[in-house]
Amino acid sequence: MQLRVRGFDWDDGNRTKCQKHGVAVAEIEEMLAGVVLIVPDEAHSQSEARHRAIGRTASGRAVFIVFTIRERGGASLIRPISARYMHRHEIESYEKENPHLRQR
Repeated sequence: MQLRVRGFDWDDGNRTKCQKHGVAVAEIEEMLAGVVLIVPDEAHSQSEARHRAIGRTASGRAVFIVFTIRERGGASLIRPISARYMHRHEIESYEKENPHLRQR
């Protein structure tokens, strides 16, 4: 999936929820600007399409993000819904299934 977006849609609601697990807004934006694995989150897509992204920040921390795409003022924006650092077993599984995305 290739995203063609112009930025991010942040407000107090999603900013607070994403930071609840210690992931900074800057880390979320940085990770989504890099190489990530994006898959649909069909189980949680009742009113709008949701996606899951797995990748690493510039400092190498593995992050799991749920997001949607919103149209605002004629632009497509990423709206993060939640974010958290990945657990070791999730990282190992992710890297085994996606060796081309492994941290070097």
